[in-house]
Formats: sequence, C-alpha cells, structure tokens
Amino acid sequence: MAGNDAEKLFDKKYTCPICENEFTAKTVKSGKARLLKTEMDLRNIYEGIEPLKYDVILCPKCGYAALSRFFPTVTSVQEKYISEKITPNFKAPEDEGPEYTFEQAINRYKIAFANAVVKVAKASEGAYLSLKTGWLCRSYKESLDAEAEGYREKYDHIEKMEKDYLKRAYELFIKAVQTEDFPMCGMDENTVDYLLAALAMEFEDYYDASKLLSKLITSQTVGHRLKDKARDAKEVLAARMKAAGIEN
Repeated sequence: MAGNDAEKLFDKKYTCPICENEFTAKTVKSGKARLLKTEMDLRNIYEGIEPLKYDVILCPKCGYAALSRFFPTVTSVQEKYISEKITPNFKAPEDEGPEYTFEQAINRYKIAFANAVVKVAKASEGAYLSLKTGWLCRSYKESLDAEAEGYREKYDHIEKMEKDYLKRAYELFIKAVQTEDFPMCGMDENTVDYLLAALAMEFEDYYDASKLLSKLITSQTVGHRLKDKARDAKEVLAARMKAAGIEN
C-alpha cells in the first residue's frame, strides 16, 4: 500500500445535511486507484493507495459522519438525534495533512459508527461500516514495517481490531438479512449471501458457510463470476473443515 496518496486525491465539496456547513473532504481521483485483486471476503486491493481511508465523510463543524454512500441521506428524526447527542461532544480532528494516515482514517470510521448508533441506522449500514473498518485495519496491518520496534505488539493489536469489526459486520449483516429488503448497500441477495459465507468461514461457522455456498453454486440466478468465487471458497472451506477434523 506504499505510495504518495496526496497526488491521487482532490478536495471534494460537500454540504452537511445536519448543519448545512459547506466543507471539503479528501477524495480519490477517478482512475487513480488501480484494482489488483479481490480477496475472498470481497475486500479490494489497489495499487499505491488505500481508497478505504477516504470513504468516510466528516463534517468538521457538527461532527456528523458517514460513509460517502450514506452521507447525504438523513431523516428529520436522525438530524435531531445527531444535533443533540453528537454535536455537543464533538471536537474536530486536528489538521489531518495532505493525506490521511491509517490512524486518522480509523478515527473517522469510529466517529461514523458513533453517528450510526446515535441516529439508529439500519443494521445494513452498521454492517457495511464495520466491514469496511475491518478491511481498513487489515490494510493497516499489512502496511506495518516488520523491522520496526514494537511491530509484533502493534500488529497483534490491529489484528484484534480487524477481527472485532468483522465479527460485528457478520452479526449485523445476519440481522439485516432478516429485517431489510434488497438491494443492501449496493449488493444483491446473492452477493450478501456470498459475503456472509466468507465471514462465516472466518469465524468457523463452517456449516452455515457450507449451506450458503452450496445454495449459490446450485442456483440458476447466480452469475458465473460469483458462482466461480463460491466454488473457490467451497474448496477453501473443505480444506479448513478437514484440518479441523469436521466432516463436510
């Protein structure tokens, strides 16, 4: 993930839907993030920059924050909650410089999650935010210098954060599937089922993962690309279950 983020960014203008403050937030320029690969749990890996660092929009005046997908849309009730419970306690981050560090980006995600809780966001919004925070922690972990002092302690701490956020994402996506309609965070039902299977594997819910993957593989409505990913995941699942002494 090493690279100079600043030259790949621009300041995009936003108007806060809570306090109507006009401000700018750092945004990745179109075409500057080249996709290298996608991991099993759908985390995208890009060359030279981590776009996840720039996906939370934060109003520096009132403290309202959300993923860019959700930022413009708040109800009058949510506006009231944020004005009463977020704004009075909010302290804007100090000058964040020409690009965000991983620590700064994770802090922005934490502020967004506090907002999601206060505004009683849908489970899917909390799930997607938690998923992206977990991915961001993984990216941070991978960026660490293994020769630096305190590397192992820092690595282990960030890895625990990653697992905690992904676990929260898993639990909230399960709740979302039970209570919300599709599409969900831009994903159709098949994509969410695949993502749930990948997260289930992460937390050793092997039978749930197997059931979801089998459903995708045998479905007539699943596209070839997702079906191939499900087959690949099924092979990984079989190896993990065998290693754990569990019958598939």
